[in-house]
Amino acid sequence: MIDSRKDIMKRSYEIIVNPASRSGKGLLIWQEIEPLLKKEHVTYQLHFSQKSGDCKELAGRLSEQYNGKICNLIVLGGDGTLNEVLQGITNPESFTIGYLPTGSSNDFARAMHIPSVPKEALSLILNSKSPKVLDIGVVSCNDFTRSFAVSCGIGFDAAVCKEALHSKSKKFLNKIGLGKLTYLTIALKQLITAGKVSCELHLEDGKVVRLKRVLFLAAMVHPYEGGGFMFCPGADCTDGYLDVCVAGNIPKLKALFMLPSAFKGEHYKFKGIHRFLVKEMTVRLSEPLWIHTDGEVSHKSDTLHVHCETKKMSVFVPETTL
Repeated sequence: MIDSRKDIMKRSYEIIVNPASRSGKGLLIWQEIEPLLKKEHVTYQLHFSQKSGDCKELAGRLSEQYNGKICNLIVLGGDGTLNEVLQGITNPESFTIGYLPTGSSNDFARAMHIPSVPKEALSLILNSKSPKVLDIGVVSCNDFTRSFAVSCGIGFDAAVCKEALHSKSKKFLNKIGLGKLTYLTIALKQLITAGKVSCELHLEDGKVVRLKRVLFLAAMVHPYEGGGFMFCPGADCTDGYLDVCVAGNIPKLKALFMLPSAFKGEHYKFKGIHRFLVKEMTVRLSEPLWIHTDGEVSHKSDTLHVHCETKKMSVFVPETTL
């Protein structure tokens, strides 16, 4: 544990920057942050990502470099950037992560009370005395395995993420500071067009829950996803469990009223919204659906397994969240 200002200022940092985050504002934010680092005489090594997959590769190289040593890693980007870094880290016990949120949803930062103002988030990292050790989730299906820091979802929320990744309106709304509206408008569209898919939930105690229709399932480490939807208001990132929200057997019209209520975590008052607290769960669907991890979408599957890995990710957070 670092317990003095002198020791804190001796830290050196590896910094991964996604300049394309928030539709290109990531680079501008880095240009705002860099003079502050130089003013504080902070020692750092800078790594820019140029395309999808670079952050994973950079994190993998740092894992090899810092095997058995401590790496203070600053990530500048959105939830997707953080997710990609997480895929590349092979020795999480060596890493302490500082997060500068520059995405459009920033659900990880929202849950951990990390400031949205880059200068304030940087000050938090540089002056933090000790990190908080958090759980992460893991999803696997067939030959696909991926970790997630915030949430994993199937159904309409994953379809929302997939459409948002290529949305022209998202780029425009990001530029005017209203990026999270992208998720709301696309979510309403996906609710209307969603097909009828049934599912079985195989719980760790052997119980099987069958639903004739499932709109979405979100397995979450933190309360928020999709730019502030509080699908799992009771989620605790240190309890060793995934909080799971399932919307099933609910008419589309009712779902349209349910969705806005999720911003305040009040959606469980609707019949057909279910909550489970699990260490692990297997989901079987009547047809393949898109799967997202922290908003990143790459696979469809009709079967997946999720589980919680306890205390795997050390993060610099405000003292009030320790």
